[in-house]
Amino acid sequence: MLLRTPLYETHQRLGAKLVDFGGWEMPLHYGSQVDEHHAVRRHAGMFDVSHMCTMEVVGSQAKDLLHLVLANNVSKLKTHGRALYSCMLNEHGGVVDDLIVYHFDDTTFRLVVNAGTAQKDIAWLNAIIAREKFSVVLTPRNDVAMIAVQGPAARQAVWKVLPDSHAATVELKPFNSTTVDGIFIARTGYTGEDGFEIMLPATRAAEFWMQLQNAGVKPCGLGARDTLRLEAGMNLYGQDMDDETTPLESNLAWTIDMSTDRKFMGRAALQTAPTRQLIGLVPLGAGILRSHQAVQTTKGNGEITSGSFSPTLNMSIAFTRVPAGVAIGDTVQAEVRGKWLDCRVTKFPFVRNGQSLI
Repeated sequence: MLLRTPLYETHQRLGAKLVDFGGWEMPLHYGSQVDEHHAVRRHAGMFDVSHMCTMEVVGSQAKDLLHLVLANNVSKLKTHGRALYSCMLNEHGGVVDDLIVYHFDDTTFRLVVNAGTAQKDIAWLNAIIAREKFSVVLTPRNDVAMIAVQGPAARQAVWKVLPDSHAATVELKPFNSTTVDGIFIARTGYTGEDGFEIMLPATRAAEFWMQLQNAGVKPCGLGARDTLRLEAGMNLYGQDMDDETTPLESNLAWTIDMSTDRKFMGRAALQTAPTRQLIGLVPLGAGILRSHQAVQTTKGNGEITSGSFSPTLNMSIAFTRVPAGVAIGDTVQAEVRGKWLDCRVTKFPFVRNGQSLI
């Protein structure tokens, strides 16, 4: 049986098309995926992301654990509520998962990990805690729902629904968070737009969702979330990276902190220059780029990891893993419906704040 979030019945009432997503019954769209995409780029949309796993990492050695398992450095987090994006690596430098970590103090952190990898992540972390005998307790927060409100008017909509949050968040910088009236508000997201990711008691989720809708925020499904993150150049775990690929092969070198002698898992494997890279691709003719399509370059063959039609750009875009040495501006070929289509290599992101960057 598929798992369901606290908003499942709300999605049913709104007529959502529900699909299996990583073992969860989640809304793909509520009618028009393209309309939902444009709502986020132009005004405000909201996503139920309660399927993602929120967990607390608490104990005198919580920071030591995160120093060991994360490629990015939690010592950068100096203030309460500051957040950091990182990959969690295995011994070979492969990505166990990507996540956001929130700092409350040096003994208390919050992790938000992907839904499909949650049980794997928990088992992985608990095994390391046991092996290293860390004084740390890992506690999944199954009582918490999570709603992402994204778009140029997203913050104003949240302030309308939660007036007390205005003073606490109007000056809140990206990748920072605070708590207002028992509701955790982070200025983070997965769309390339401004907004908040909000964690609140599961019992309050349905009422809050409807209040946001009444404030003009459009319910959006995972279909629009995928095209938005693709335009924003944001990786999806299991497609653009996994246990067999390193951050260096996934356009995530910026998430690795080598500035100190900190010993973190997979560090040794990252000392060697990668033979593969993840690049952006746009077609030079008619055709839709899709995952798993073959790619030919002068440096060797590759494969599209994520591809779709971009509603903002009105064209297809893709992430592609190709050999090292393929450069921005190069022309390569992707196999689309049995024919080789010329494509241009481009940098990430494709879109920022609703504007084309290609």
